[in-house]
Amino acid sequence: MSKKNNNPKGIILILLAMMVFSVQDGIMKHIYNFVSLYEVYLIRTVVSFILILLFLILKKKPIVFKSQYPILTYCRVILFFFGFSSFYISLTVLPLGTATALFFVTPFLITIFAHFFLKEKIGIRRWSAIAVGFVGVYITLNPDFSNFNYLSLLPILCAFCYSLSMIIIKKTSDKDSVYTQTFTFYIGAIIFSLIFYFIIGDGRFDTSSHPSAQFIFREWFVDLNSSIMFMIATGITASAAFLFLFSAYSIASPAVVSPFEYSILLWSPLIGWFYFDEIPTINTSIGILIIVSSGIYIFMREKAQDQLITTDKPLR
Repeated sequence: MSKKNNNPKGIILILLAMMVFSVQDGIMKHIYNFVSLYEVYLIRTVVSFILILLFLILKKKPIVFKSQYPILTYCRVILFFFGFSSFYISLTVLPLGTATALFFVTPFLITIFAHFFLKEKIGIRRWSAIAVGFVGVYITLNPDFSNFNYLSLLPILCAFCYSLSMIIIKKTSDKDSVYTQTFTFYIGAIIFSLIFYFIIGDGRFDTSSHPSAQFIFREWFVDLNSSIMFMIATGITASAAFLFLFSAYSIASPAVVSPFEYSILLWSPLIGWFYFDEIPTINTSIGILIIVSSGIYIFMREKAQDQLITTDKPLR
């Protein structure tokens, strides 16, 4: 089997990437009680930037920071940064497995955006799968509208931002490499995090007892002795997962390996169960099953139609 289509190895790498992403999310959920979100973002991004840079140097790969699509790149960086900010904030109010499952409305949103922005033709079968998938979202949320916590919608906001950024990447990837696009995000994330440091880093706005507000506005660098290793670990795990993920997509057929990204929906609930005593409800389990089934069906239809929309780029 040729290196460019080593599907078994690609599947293994995807499974490893999803496991490592789950570990990273578990660390974020563990530390939100004693660090600030953008403090973690800064440390995580600096560590990831250094590790990916060293990887490229060791592999003697070209290092290019300049994007050929600066305006689209700025938009993508903003979407990435605030999209995943919303996901991490959601971990303060949602079980890890539930937040991860809600993020996986991404294939539905990418398909919708591809239809409207890229003029891709979407048949009735995929539209039906999208509709069924959102039914799964409703079941997962199990909303009580008399006392609904709207922060539980944050993973869907993250998916919305991420899906738009994937549409942008489909436009920019013809000239910008994966690593260039990654570096531009890292540089943007570092700049945004530093801006937040000068605005909220002293904790002056930490006046609410709500865990989400405290996670955002808590004073930075208060107890580095107990938090620095956790923050560095988020950068290490993010880099490792990134390398596993894009290595998988570079050596295997995207249409084959993409569905295995759903393995994160096994890892995340397991970590939530073992480390946070989060036991999924029946509604959550049924909703996750519907979301997974709809997403995989969309992948299968894309492969059958030879029309890669959600399957040619990682979902995470």
